[in-house]
Amino acid sequence: MSEYSMPTYFQNMPTAGRPLASVNAENQAALKKVEQEIRDLASKMYAEGRSDASLNESGQMTAMQRIQALVEEGTWCPLNSLFNPEENPEGSTAILKGLGRISGRWAVVVASDNKKLAGAWVPGQAENLIRASDTAKMLRIPMVYVLNCSGVKLSAQEKVYPNRRGGGTPFYRNAELEQLGVPVIVGIYGTNPAGGGYHSISPTILLAHSKANMAVGGAGILGGMNPKGYVDLEGAHQLIELEANFKAEPPGTVAVHFNETGFFREVYTEELGVLEAIKKYMRQIPAYDLEFFRIDQPKEPLYNAEDLYSIVPLNPKRGYNIYEVLGRIFDGSEILEYKRGYGPEMVTGLVKMDGLLLGVVANAQGILVNYPEYRQNATGIGGKLYRQGLVKMNEFVTLCGRDRIPIVWIQDTTGIDVGDEAERAELLGLGQSLIYSIETSGVPQIEITLRKGTAAAHYVLGGPQGNNTNAFSLGTATTEINVMNGETAAAAMYSRRLAKDKKAGKDLQPVIDKMNQLIEEYTEKAKPAFCAKMGLVDEVVEFPSLRSYIKAFACSVYQNPKSICPFHQMLLPRSLREYDTWKKP
Repeated sequence: MSEYSMPTYFQNMPTAGRPLASVNAENQAALKKVEQEIRDLASKMYAEGRSDASLNESGQMTAMQRIQALVEEGTWCPLNSLFNPEENPEGSTAILKGLGRISGRWAVVVASDNKKLAGAWVPGQAENLIRASDTAKMLRIPMVYVLNCSGVKLSAQEKVYPNRRGGGTPFYRNAELEQLGVPVIVGIYGTNPAGGGYHSISPTILLAHSKANMAVGGAGILGGMNPKGYVDLEGAHQLIELEANFKAEPPGTVAVHFNETGFFREVYTEELGVLEAIKKYMRQIPAYDLEFFRIDQPKEPLYNAEDLYSIVPLNPKRGYNIYEVLGRIFDGSEILEYKRGYGPEMVTGLVKMDGLLLGVVANAQGILVNYPEYRQNATGIGGKLYRQGLVKMNEFVTLCGRDRIPIVWIQDTTGIDVGDEAERAELLGLGQSLIYSIETSGVPQIEITLRKGTAAAHYVLGGPQGNNTNAFSLGTATTEINVMNGETAAAAMYSRRLAKDKKAGKDLQPVIDKMNQLIEEYTEKAKPAFCAKMGLVDEVVEFPSLRSYIKAFACSVYQNPKSICPFHQMLLPRSLREYDTWKKP
């Protein structure tokens, strides 16, 4: 007797992969070198600003120390660690962010980095916060703020305060989460004026340290001057006098917001007390026992994730077997495929993570003989999208949406097939149809750019552009995102110029130099570190950690889903098996 639903479908599914024949030491070393470079960049970012020792001596924990005390050990999955699109000298957007489990429940955690300008609003921070609320919204898990925000960095106010996705937008997003039944919990430390004050007041539950405050404006805003629109010597002396006599306490202390307004639900004299209170409220939120949704016992893959360093080539022109990758990520290395052989450039199917059901869509690599069918004597190339693959993905995503199955996209694409044959085969329309299918599916999804994310194929393969479906996107040491590679771009931009200069008898070297400069720029701007800095991926993850992030995703999705399809009412698993292949005689 099985304790799980429909065991003939979901247990002992076919396996993918086989033991690694040999270690590719050269590829392994190259990939680990890239991962070390990313690790070094993250370490440098964490170290920027006030030292840990200085903060600790002043009686404060650092943001990372607070996260470590709050989140269950082994569950922290950082997101947007290197995100810094405005190139702040602090090396980040002054927040630390990620997925973590608190009191047995998953949450999106955001901590003000009090090492950097006391957690001030800096350029790019609002966008990072919006991404955090989007992740919480799609996964339907709480937002937890560990707040210590000194307000706007005034020298950069035009990049921080206004605009459609500027400083005020996260407060609207918090209100949206609350209307959706997704709680926002905040632990408040330090001085939080202006934007920091709205950070404090916009969540659902407010918990404070005894030395914390929140206010519309800070005590440092000096008054009493006669505004002239400029500062002269008289004004300078007036400011000096005001500063010398300034002894005001910061407004909005515990005396006001605990004793009078009652905004602070609880106040603690010890920093750890605030974190323990967050844990208490996390225990009180709705959450299913994940056993309710499990279809099998959680199990490790049959093969070691370290093998991925030998399997996935850093050289983008070399192929590999995608089944070997899947076999090192998902439970028991099992996959129940949808339409194997049809649309052979894509692998679609049902997999398990921590015993929970997921859909997976991944690019296959290699040569595809006599394919696609709309070209005579054709040879297709894995990684490129053709008609059958697009049709198959549309069907699979639609069925996942109908059955409420979350989706993991594993992307390594060189783009969509082009030319008149491709247009007659309706690839343009089928690509947009896939976007439509993803948007209407209504199920949470994540995307991993395992290697290449190229042109419009990057969009249609579950890319981060799906703001209502994509919870987050990951990169790896082999990630490369661009419209086309540098050589192709240089040829597209300069081939006519070369022909024209040759015909005119001019020296070709100046144009060749420009082409090589463009290739170098394209190469640099497609690398994993650049992708992380600009937010093209939400985190560059080491190969053995991919499973941890997918597990965090799966457990988050099934923690408190908006809607449920009972397993025995699902259509997708039934569409994978012909009745005659398994019925009893």
